[in-house]
Amino acid sequence: MVATSWPGVDPEWSRIVHASSTSAVDAPGTTHRWHSLDNGPQLQRRGLTPAGTLLCVHGNPTWSYLWRTLLAAGSDADHPWRVVAVDQLDMGFSERTGTFRRLQDRVNDLGDLSEALGLDGPVITVGHDWGGVISLGWALAHQDKLAGVVLTNTAVHQPSGSGIPAALQLALHPAVHRWGTITSDAFLRVTHSLAHPPLQPEVRKAYMAPYRGMQRRVGVGNFVADIPVDETHPSFAALQDIAEGLRELKVPALMLWGPKDPVFSDRYLKDLMERLPQADVHRFEGAGHLVAEDRDIATPLFQWLAGRQEPAGVREADTLPPRQTREEPFRPFWDSVEALASGTDNVETAVAEMGSDGKISRSLSWQQLHRSILELQEGLRQAGVGRGTRVSLMVPPGVDLTVTLYACLRLGAVVVVADAGLGAKGLSRAVKGATPDVIIGIEKALAAASLLGWPGRRFSVRDLPAGRRRMLRAETSLDALARQGAASGHQPQPPDPAEPDAPAAVLFTSGSTGPAKGVLYTHRQLTAMRDTVGGTFGIQAGSRLVAGFAPFALLGPALGAVSVTPDMDVTAPGTLTAGALADAVAAIGATVVFAAPAALRNVVATGDALTGPGREALGKVGLLLSAGAPVPEPLLVRVQELLPHASLRTPYGMTEALPVTDISLEQIQAAAADAATGNCPGAGNGVCVGTAVQGASLAVIPLDSDGKASGSSPVTDAAVTGEILVAAPHVKQAYDRLWVTQKDSVDPPGWHRTGDVGHFDAEGRLWVEGRLVHVITAPDAVVTPVGAEQAIEQLESVRLAAVVGVGPGGTQAVAAVVETVPAARKAGPAAPQLAAGIRRAALGAGVQVSAVLEVPAQPTDIRHNAKIDRTRLARWANRVLAGGRPGKP
Repeated sequence: MVATSWPGVDPEWSRIVHASSTSAVDAPGTTHRWHSLDNGPQLQRRGLTPAGTLLCVHGNPTWSYLWRTLLAAGSDADHPWRVVAVDQLDMGFSERTGTFRRLQDRVNDLGDLSEALGLDGPVITVGHDWGGVISLGWALAHQDKLAGVVLTNTAVHQPSGSGIPAALQLALHPAVHRWGTITSDAFLRVTHSLAHPPLQPEVRKAYMAPYRGMQRRVGVGNFVADIPVDETHPSFAALQDIAEGLRELKVPALMLWGPKDPVFSDRYLKDLMERLPQADVHRFEGAGHLVAEDRDIATPLFQWLAGRQEPAGVREADTLPPRQTREEPFRPFWDSVEALASGTDNVETAVAEMGSDGKISRSLSWQQLHRSILELQEGLRQAGVGRGTRVSLMVPPGVDLTVTLYACLRLGAVVVVADAGLGAKGLSRAVKGATPDVIIGIEKALAAASLLGWPGRRFSVRDLPAGRRRMLRAETSLDALARQGAASGHQPQPPDPAEPDAPAAVLFTSGSTGPAKGVLYTHRQLTAMRDTVGGTFGIQAGSRLVAGFAPFALLGPALGAVSVTPDMDVTAPGTLTAGALADAVAAIGATVVFAAPAALRNVVATGDALTGPGREALGKVGLLLSAGAPVPEPLLVRVQELLPHASLRTPYGMTEALPVTDISLEQIQAAAADAATGNCPGAGNGVCVGTAVQGASLAVIPLDSDGKASGSSPVTDAAVTGEILVAAPHVKQAYDRLWVTQKDSVDPPGWHRTGDVGHFDAEGRLWVEGRLVHVITAPDAVVTPVGAEQAIEQLESVRLAAVVGVGPGGTQAVAAVVETVPAARKAGPAAPQLAAGIRRAALGAGVQVSAVLEVPAQPTDIRHNAKIDRTRLARWANRVLAGGRPGKP
């Protein structure tokens, strides 16, 4: 046993073991002294039988201390697992052997130790950094005992044509290597600095403990020197054998990744996923190389282990949603395009774009659209795009995006859609996380790809001059691929029939409540979305759609609807003017309009500039849809004045399920009347979003006193507030590379947890009260924000209100942050008279407000320009009320 005083480590875990060496680098009969952290003897003393063993292998320059949270979790009496966290030879507190140990030696060493420990199955290997490679080498050599593999940031293969990461190149440089890794402790300190947030001083001290003095750091230097930089390196063959061997490894796998790693980036994760396609993957946004320090990896790892042990089947039947049936056969997403193009005389416009002059700047008929899709499909196929290829589309809504998306779907490629509305940082994070194989984009997008280091081959939209093409590293263009497809000398090869349950698209959420999440859809779910939208809103062949929101622009052709993109910046909905909307409506004789709430605000604001023809065109619209954020009833009333004959509908939905419910202006007004009179139990305290759309089921998981939806039995009783659940054929398949998030989102089975909170009224209408993460836990009540916000916004002096919690959970005070009319010149506490009126308004909604603050403008999300960032405001309010300078929220 090694004397220990390391935070988070039970001294009883520390153990010394002697193991005979079988490594060729050692003389016959050599025995080595190993140190490990091992809770096995402790479990035995407590009379606990472990479910199996976690064999945890650290990398360079850490030691077994890295795995202390797994040891603590494995010692839980409810789910005991033996956790053996080894210190590799020449590392940690194990023996300094005085020999240079290469990759294969270290794999053999680990086998020697497991033999000395008598490890039997089931064994789950856990590895980090180069310890990940060594753990996999052990796994391949001991498959009779192996039950699974867990990997954190590591790599087994260096992509051809790309150099090793810059940080490792520097560490290997002859002028730096010995000084940086052995003579000084620079390599250790740099590695420790990669933690996010920074390591606590006592934790950093524990990591340094085994490496004080040059002789204690020789193994650190040798470990770096053993990195196979190319095929001439002595360890290259061993690494290659492990990398290729993984393809035959069929055991369960889990990968927990920190994408902010300057060494093991997402390209290495992608390589591992291709070698272990059965792996469950979770990327912890914001975490880096020391992911085990940056995030709690013990909880998801042991949840994963528990899932492997649970019996097959589902939980109690009463948790399952009503069964969804599919009466009609599967029709591919592009089916309507083919059908409408088949008529020899069908030259009607299918898709169009509006120019700044108020006229159509570009359009394709159904026949032209179909032919363009086929030609580009063939060109993409010849360029190597096929089934499973991830294609990031950085193309504005319109003709080009429509053709490209449908061509990719027909090929079986997986389209990745993350729009510029996420902002530069959010967009870059999304693209890197999706690791596309190909990026298709306008010049601005390809320039961002070069500047920000996005992965993937690059195709421009238009042909580019040779110099510009080289600078942007664009291999070819959509124009060139389409010409190539058209000139193939034969009919474009038809794709294989679409596999309904194969991945089709990764769509990113708005990022309004945290980093944007990739949402994976299959072909079946995309077509279910098409059918739900068409069936719920009556959009079908012959409909004419103005799409001011990218998803509806792409759905139009799938529904058989003529669609036009108005003259606006679709990444900034507030740029749509009444004139541009009227021009688009008139251009195709539109019967349906889709526009985000922020777009409607600007349409109303610019409505006075409409000409007679513009007003006449809008008067012919029969249906207006607006979603993405709540649409206030007064705004809809003003929109109705501009579109007097349109049914105004505000479907509620999300990227994970679009749409979920539907409600019209008249139904909103009826619900408001019910809330005012009190004749309908449950009416009020939120935004009424109506009833479920075609094929969907809704329920809630009630909130507990801590503001959490911790129960497992969905209910539909009136006036019970809880997290909203939805089940429908068009709900997402999974969150992309977010195993933990996905697991949490589908509990109970069959339902999707939306993250929104709300309740039903006695008429079965759903009222949304806010986001679960924004629920306030006051001393005597759980407060949801939307009801009080609505009441405050009834005041003439208030434009927008946000209700947030201040202070520790369970004892939070309620603060109201308002944007006033006219706008305040600076942020800070509100004037007494304004504050008093706001408190009275909130109290009328049953909420006692303790503090009132005002801001010149509410911080809103980038994509919709409508969702207030309550999390950001809560941080700001806490700072201000604690005596800090207000500044900008």
